[in-house]
Amino acid sequence: MFSQATPQAAAAQKLETGKILPRIPCAAHPDQTYALYLPSNYSSDRAWPLVLSSDPAARGSVPLELQKEAAEKFGYVLASSNNSRNGPNKARLEATEATLTDVQQRVSIDTRRVYLAGFSGGARFSSQIAQSCRCSAGVLLDGAGFSNGQPLAADAPFPVFSAIGILDFNYSEVIPLQDALAKADYARWLRVFDGAHDWAPAEVMAEAFEWLRIQSIKAKREPRDDAFLEMQFTKMQARALSFEQSGDLLSAWREYQQVASTFDSLRDVGALRAKADALGKDKAVREALKREQSDFAEETKLISQITSSFDLPAESPGQRAEAETDLHDNIASLRMNAEHEKRPERARIYKRALAGVFVGAMEAGNSALDGKNFEHAARLFDIAARVKPDSQWAWRQFAVAAALGGQRKEAVGALLKARSLATNKDEFAKWCGGEPAFAKLRSSTEFGQFLQTN
Repeated sequence: MFSQATPQAAAAQKLETGKILPRIPCAAHPDQTYALYLPSNYSSDRAWPLVLSSDPAARGSVPLELQKEAAEKFGYVLASSNNSRNGPNKARLEATEATLTDVQQRVSIDTRRVYLAGFSGGARFSSQIAQSCRCSAGVLLDGAGFSNGQPLAADAPFPVFSAIGILDFNYSEVIPLQDALAKADYARWLRVFDGAHDWAPAEVMAEAFEWLRIQSIKAKREPRDDAFLEMQFTKMQARALSFEQSGDLLSAWREYQQVASTFDSLRDVGALRAKADALGKDKAVREALKREQSDFAEETKLISQITSSFDLPAESPGQRAEAETDLHDNIASLRMNAEHEKRPERARIYKRALAGVFVGAMEAGNSALDGKNFEHAARLFDIAARVKPDSQWAWRQFAVAAALGGQRKEAVGALLKARSLATNKDEFAKWCGGEPAFAKLRSSTEFGQFLQTN
């Protein structure tokens, strides 16, 4: 996938450095565009490492905004497609290949140091590319693990930096992944941050770039920098110690393991391994691991209790109505627990489960929409909106499905909710005017009344 190409003047225009360029058309495929960031001291006189990011909604500039400070500090080129999004792999591969080819034609890239990064579905896609091409110097997986059902390639491991929000519904997937990576001999690092299902904040991106640079030095892809290594070694040990001193022995155990593994050929890590081994035998750590597994099992149960009711039973209308009432009651109960639970460790379980139900409903709704099962899609988006009433995305999709299914009243009601949540009213009005699903709805009295309301 990567080719050592000399930058061409195909791009005869001079690319501005030190700022995000949000929309660069690919020379060979003008319909494909990407966001690009070049460090302010960029020069074609040398080859630069590249981080190629994949956003699930084709928002090329979003990851670059979070990565640019670290890229400026450590000298990374950043790129992310504006076409690559969750969906069929063929389209995503075409967008990624078009972006990578164009970047290599315009910019001097060190193909030994090309890193893949992704969030959510973009993380799964990035891991899939890294496993198949065996050409990446490392991956940054944000908000998800490897592609579903894809086994780890034990014969070609690559460094994996995993970032996950403490409230992310994929938390219970990413934490156990670390043990699997270790058994398959992957260099790995886990960073948990305060947040839900989203790209990691800028400070975590900086940590990822620092860790990937350590891996590059270990692999002799770049010269050894003792001052940098010493600074990172000191900082990482201090973080592990802070966990230990705060009483979070499970996090301390994991952190000491990570530091020892990261520096095993660069520093004497005997004392760190001894510390990790001692903590691993500590009763408090063993009990914390059991509680964590119990929490994960409870989250799974809470999610399945609701998602198992996404399809209504085929019995009598009365039984279906009863099942629907139970579904709504379960959603209301989970929302109440997520909003009012005072114990942080319990609240996290409910919030992650609630997020898991929301995403499950949205994904199932989109699948039903693709299959032209509009009535079922509308019901699933209605469920998503009940789970997360402040989601403009859910209300918009509900409106689309209801309109396509001929449910005019429901469609207009969903549009009213979506508009009330829209932060950019002009963008929302433009979307309403151009959405094909509303073609028939536009001539209705209901839609006319909707347009007249504030």
